[in-house]
Amino acid sequence: MRSRILAPRLPVFGGRLHDARTATAVGRWLGAAFAVCFVTGLVSHYLQHPPPWLADALPARPVWGYRLTQGVHVATGLAAVVLLLVKLWTVYPRLFVWPPVRSVRHALERLSVAVLVAAAVFEVFTGLINNVQWYPWPFGFIQAHFAVAWIAFGSVLLHVAVKAPEIGAHWSRRSAGTAALPARDAADRRSLLLATGGAVGVVTLTTVGQAFTPLAATDLLAPRSPRHGPQGLPVNRSAAAAGVTLRGVTGWRLEVGGPRPYALTLPELRGLPGAAARLPIDCVEGWSVDAHWEGVRVRDLVERAGGRPGRSAARIVSLEARGSYRVMHMGAEYVADPLTLLALTLNGEPLSLDHGHPARIIAPNRPGVLQTKWVHRLEVL
Repeated sequence: MRSRILAPRLPVFGGRLHDARTATAVGRWLGAAFAVCFVTGLVSHYLQHPPPWLADALPARPVWGYRLTQGVHVATGLAAVVLLLVKLWTVYPRLFVWPPVRSVRHALERLSVAVLVAAAVFEVFTGLINNVQWYPWPFGFIQAHFAVAWIAFGSVLLHVAVKAPEIGAHWSRRSAGTAALPARDAADRRSLLLATGGAVGVVTLTTVGQAFTPLAATDLLAPRSPRHGPQGLPVNRSAAAAGVTLRGVTGWRLEVGGPRPYALTLPELRGLPGAAARLPIDCVEGWSVDAHWEGVRVRDLVERAGGRPGRSAARIVSLEARGSYRVMHMGAEYVADPLTLLALTLNGEPLSLDHGHPARIIAPNRPGVLQTKWVHRLEVL
């Protein structure tokens, strides 16, 4: 007697699910994610790399501004990975139609789609890899990601304009074009959309805790945890990576340049009127965490050197031997803000070397890469 092995019953999608209605439904979500990513990405880029005309006008408030925009940027970018894969799956049969070109108009349309797909894949892939600080390419991530973002956004607008009639025909269940689709597809389409929404929810829940600390316990897939790191704060760039050693900071002095230049040893700096602030470190990779900082207000140091708070900007120079952010420009709004500190302690303890000992910058609404560590010179501009 033959024994029969019962195979597990897997879900079967009998419908086509490659129709215009499904593509439109997923495309709405993907378009919204790309729009949010584009706007928040612009905020991030111009806070991190402001043009000269904007540098002194960037706002230091709200304190949580960059934390919110960059956290949303990374969260929607990760969600877009799922949505883009599903969107490509729904339309991939159309990418291989034959003949590939039927007319000049058709050729231009396919070319625009090729640019859109290439730019979208490039953006989500490079953004994902940047989150774990792995750069296997020869070009600069920031410059390329920013430039291709404009191409992707323009391609989306062009695609929507070209496909507007078809999108309108399949926008909702009651649209005219939807009536011609087989009824059996409706249940399968709902299953696909529910599964896609579930996948987006899982990705968000397991990563957003790196910025939204109430969900820190669920950040299973996040590259950084706000709970882990020296002095209770993660570190992206260690002292070893920056070429800074304890021997190198022996005899450290802060040099302040300006109309009335001066220099201060660490004990002298600690003897100045102090200030404290609770501010987050907001990293461009998406993690963020609050900490308690104590030090000296930057505006007090600038004023002592002859600068005018509210009118004077500053240039901050780090001890690190190499790095793209060794020299940092701080606009007048940040200099004047009373929460902008040259910090000497973190969470009640002197700064560790990895966190910028002897002194580092901490300012509100500012990317983490501009919170310069191992400060040794401050120049009033």
